[in-house]
Parts: sequence; C-alpha cells; structure tokens
Amino acid sequence: MSLPPPNSNQPYCTVSALEGGTLSLDYATFNDNAIPGEIHRVPSLSFLLRHSANKKRLVFDLGIRKDWQNLPPIILRWNEDFLSEVEQDVVESLAKGGLTPDDIDTVCLSHVHWDHHGHAPSFPQSKFVVGGDTLKFIESSGFYSESQNPESPFPEDLLPMKDTHFLGEDVKWERVGPFPRAHDFYGDGSLYIIDAAGHTPGHINLLARTSADGAWIYLAADSAHHFNLITGKSNIACGPDGCAHMSKELAEDTIRRIREVMVDPRVRVMIAHDKAWYDDNKDGVAFFPGAIPSF
Repeated sequence: MSLPPPNSNQPYCTVSALEGGTLSLDYATFNDNAIPGEIHRVPSLSFLLRHSANKKRLVFDLGIRKDWQNLPPIILRWNEDFLSEVEQDVVESLAKGGLTPDDIDTVCLSHVHWDHHGHAPSFPQSKFVVGGDTLKFIESSGFYSESQNPESPFPEDLLPMKDTHFLGEDVKWERVGPFPRAHDFYGDGSLYIIDAAGHTPGHINLLARTSADGAWIYLAADSAHHFNLITGKSNIACGPDGCAHMSKELAEDTIRRIREVMVDPRVRVMIAHDKAWYDDNKDGVAFFPGAIPSF
C-alpha cells in the first residue's frame, strides 16, 4: 500500500515547525513500559505548510494559548499537573518569519484539546478545518458557560463556528496508502487530511508531500505521545484511571497504519509532543522561517 507517486509538475508543501508552548508529561500515562513518576518537559508543536503552486498557507494546530490563564476552570485545575508554559506562541512564531495571522488561509486542528486548539480569535481571517466528529465531541460537554456547564473543558471561543468546516461525508474520502479515509485537501495530491481515529472523536492527521519527487511528512498530532509507540517499542498504557485515548482500539489501529507508512524511507513521521526531536531541533533550521528538511 505505497503512497501515490508524483505527477508531472507535482505541487508539494514546505513544512516548518512552530513553537506552541511546553507542558510536563509523565510518560507512564502513555507508554506501558515507562517508569512512573518521571516527568518530562515536552513541546506542543504546531506546523506551517506552504503550498508550492497556489501559495496557500495552512497552520496545523495552534498549541497552547498565550493567555492560558483564561481557559475554563477545569483546565486550570488540570494545569496544576501539566504546568504549561508559553514562552513563544504560534502568532509570535509566525512573526519571526514575517507573517501575521491574517496571512494564514486555513487553520486545521488535529483535535480540540487545550494544548492544541490555541486561541482561535487570534486568526480572524482564517477558515478553520476540523474532523467531523469534533462537533459531537464539543456538544457533549457544551461550550464553556458558568450558567450551563462549569465543568466543560471548552471555552466559548473555541472555534469560529460560521467559518469552521467539520469534515464529514460532504467531502470525498479515499484510500491513500494504508489509510482508508484520506481527503485530498487541495485536490492535487499535495496534502491529505487523514481520519486518525482514537485519541478523540474527530482526531485528524496530515500527510503532505514535501518535494516534487516523492518525499512526504506525516504529522501525527496526538496519535501517540511518545515515538516508542510509533516504532512498537512501547504499547499504549491503560491504568486505573483509564487511557489517554478515548478509544484504545482505534488508537492502536491508527498507530499500526502510521508504522506501515513509516516503512517508506522517504516518509518523515512527527508527533506533537516529541521531546527528543524538539531538544535536537529547537531554534534550528526546522523552525520557521526555516523548514523541516525532506527525506
């Protein structure tokens, strides 16, 4: 199940990492063979994708909002454990390369957890794209309102509803490589939105060409919180408090498919909270205005 070969004059995307804040994770929450109690400082990575032909700009995930203190009360309580810090947010990361939020055509969110949804009002000119089941997910808790549901994790300004496309059966889904549900976002084979079920309802990933001759990058978001889960050195942990994924079975299936696509030596796989990659690349050429090198 190899990926589609390039066409003549194949468009592709230049992909740059963006800072989106950091948080503390106990890997034992995610990996079955991690040492409990070992806390690691990890990034919440976002990405800028620039199309080679139409010059459209897309940001994948918005990280942690700079004013995270204004998140709903339940998130602030959780943050006593996560200890988030936002030295530089996505808006400031874009500014380092001379862009503003108004220069971003599309914001695509992998899912609507607080360390990924950022602050949507900072991008008033952008169209938002999320997985179709995201709507049911947020409606199940309700947008945050003290008079309605003070325990909702979702702020009222989570998404600009009139400018948000919830990807459902209104778009064409097709098999691409090992992924049975992929949407050709630009219609030219340069960028696919992948239905990556498991972590949350509506969780999506991106598969982007990064060269005209066959290189790819797979942005896996929270399909896994440590790269050992992708390689198979670890399995998903499930303890007395449950699992980090809302569906362990679907998450395992998504990870298996990512592992299949990673067999291709020209496919780079990246996860949102990859501490090892971040430590090696922070402040380097992979971050905007630079770009992540193609394989």
